[in-house]
Amino acid sequence: MYTEHYSLTEMPFNVTPDPKFLYMSDQHRTALNHLLFCVRQGQGFALLTGEVGTGKTTLCRKLLESLEMTHNTALILNPMLSGPQLLRAVVEEFGLESRGGGRLESISLLNQFLLGASASGREAALIIDEAQDMSAEMLEMTRLLSNLETNSRKLLQIVLVGQPELRRKLRSPGLRQLDQRIIVRCHLRPMSLEETTRYIRYRLYVAGAKSTLRFADDAAEEVFRHSGGTPRLINALCDKSLLAGYVRGTSYIDSELVRLAVRELKEAA
Repeated sequence: MYTEHYSLTEMPFNVTPDPKFLYMSDQHRTALNHLLFCVRQGQGFALLTGEVGTGKTTLCRKLLESLEMTHNTALILNPMLSGPQLLRAVVEEFGLESRGGGRLESISLLNQFLLGASASGREAALIIDEAQDMSAEMLEMTRLLSNLETNSRKLLQIVLVGQPELRRKLRSPGLRQLDQRIIVRCHLRPMSLEETTRYIRYRLYVAGAKSTLRFADDAAEEVFRHSGGTPRLINALCDKSLLAGYVRGTSYIDSELVRLAVRELKEAA
């Protein structure tokens, strides 16, 4: 809607988890490097947690992008499935044809695939998003999947991604074996004011913003004050602020426009 007004190539504050828009703050860079190390070294399990809207899914997409040349990858976005359903979803995400069989058949099919991939020098990684919604039984199943191995190496590297309650769930007595297998643990926090300002500038830059589009320092401070540094909320406020600037026919986004965006979002809630 406003992209022509600002001479943008695309919407800079879309909520879709596009890896090219991932602003690599120190904590995001550290988390990505740790996850890549765990997967590439075949260490089994890694854990990525963070509050709602802190960029976990976007970081997962970046992780998949970084692994695509060396790994077969599978991403499960909705793990609220029964055991057989989850196994079939994993099998299908790896591009295998599920024959609709039971648990043992799916595991056998997956094991054959992983052995073949390993023999050809290609590893495999499974990322499960929203893992805090999984039951203890389903989480335990992921531990059993990690038992697929050769004498020297795990055949499947697993990254569990979820909100902070996932960490608490994993500390329960019934999941202690799984908890003990997690080698790398990363947690994403909301960003600081400085990171928020850089985040806004980075996303505008990726979207092709010219020097004529200015996001004032006081506007970034206002965004931070109302978003708490949470990327998803930053995106919503900045998108509304750009829309308000378009309506007013200006390319200078100040704190007044951000406050207007805040009011509009509250009224729409």
